[in-house]
Amino acid sequence: MELTIIIILFYIFSTAGYFAFLFFQKNYFYKAGFFLLLAGFLFHCAAIGYGSIKSGHIPVHNLQETLSIAAWAMAGVFLVFQYKIRLKILGIYAAPLVTGIMAVTLWLPQTSAGVNNIFNSLWFNFHIIAIFIGEASFALACGAGLLYLLQENAIKAKKRGFFYKRLPSLDLIDTSGYACLVVGFSMITIGLITGFVYAKLIWGRFWSWDPKEVWSGITWLVYATLLHERLT
Repeated sequence: MELTIIIILFYIFSTAGYFAFLFFQKNYFYKAGFFLLLAGFLFHCAAIGYGSIKSGHIPVHNLQETLSIAAWAMAGVFLVFQYKIRLKILGIYAAPLVTGIMAVTLWLPQTSAGVNNIFNSLWFNFHIIAIFIGEASFALACGAGLLYLLQENAIKAKKRGFFYKRLPSLDLIDTSGYACLVVGFSMITIGLITGFVYAKLIWGRFWSWDPKEVWSGITWLVYATLLHERLT
């Protein structure tokens, strides 16, 4: 619990840094937000690593642990995209989202669903990591889309508003969002494939029409259609 609070505090301070960057446009606020998020992510890695060693696999026994993994994936993917694409302002979306998800975990019960031997599979670990990275990438694509709409409205407005000078060009935002979509779709695809293999090994069948499987398949088709329409 103490480590979780430390992680949340780093994420909160990171959020403050990114919002200070939004209002004052000083690069040192951006750097503070970035490195505070990085510090929180490293502590988060330590917490998840400890839980993995303790249980023998990625800790996803209950909703609390699952949300923690989701926040961890979001922070990690965001840091990588920040390093590669440098869409600095995206931190005003990612940092509060990570903070909010982690804050929710404090209010959830720590009761475990029970350790099951079916979790002790390399395919299961690959499946979980790929799915969460994919979902984190999609969440960042959502953030980029929101920034795009804000900047587009600011450009079309007769009077330049608050966001016009504070948000980058539409091209940069669009490129960043597209990159998030491509990575997310690729990782979700890998996650589905490893999930099929894992299901075959454990239950003897690739597909069982479980609601999670059905909605995962629908999600994949939606994003496949989206990417296809963009390319054509």
